[in-house]
Amino acid sequence: MASGGVASARSVVVIEDEVPIASAVAARLRSEGYRVEVAHDGPAGVEVCDRLEPDLVVLDLMLPGLDGLEVCRRIQHDRPVPVLMLTARDSETDMLVGLEVGADDYMTKPFSARELVARVHALLRRVDRLAGAPAPSVVRIGDVEIDPSTRRVRRDGEAVHLTPTEFDLLVHLASRPGVVTTRERLLAEVWGYPDGSGARTVDSHVRALRRKLGADIVRTVHGVGYAVEPEREVAQP
Repeated sequence: MASGGVASARSVVVIEDEVPIASAVAARLRSEGYRVEVAHDGPAGVEVCDRLEPDLVVLDLMLPGLDGLEVCRRIQHDRPVPVLMLTARDSETDMLVGLEVGADDYMTKPFSARELVARVHALLRRVDRLAGAPAPSVVRIGDVEIDPSTRRVRRDGEAVHLTPTEFDLLVHLASRPGVVTTRERLLAEVWGYPDGSGARTVDSHVRALRRKLGADIVRTVHGVGYAVEPEREVAQP
């Protein structure tokens, strides 16, 4: 049954070279009420995204012409767009690089169509929620300054590029200094995944934050979750 109230007027581009997978994903998303276009190679995927400016992209990692990493870089260059990356390999390196270039989440083949649709719904709900939320004040954690209103981060005065999901995760943790948040709760509150599936997604994003901002930016509480240190100052708006 189509869920038009959720997907009304939303557009999704599926970039996948395996025709049966692309067709199945597109059919399932269309049944949920999304407008879907499909591309079967990297250059065509970039062209479709430039032309349509979709609300979300489902992107395979291994593509002819341009691989998924390069496609992700290009489509994120001028306009942030949620990207759900698909990979046939359960390689942590592939996942980390995909997240580094701007993917919001990833799924390893074979995957459940129901799970893919749930993640698409959740990513789009997160975009809507952030668009309607008032921006909090500037937050400082040591030498890291986070400005939610401009979505910019600096360390020692130098700008640091974060992907949209890395930024949202950092703001979420920084707004609760010293509070340990479980992976399941982060998945629910940052990604919008109510069932807690995808814990490795959280771990990969935390590792990306540490690479970009320093190993001390997020503390691991083994067996529980993550926190930022409580030493922070909140700038007056």
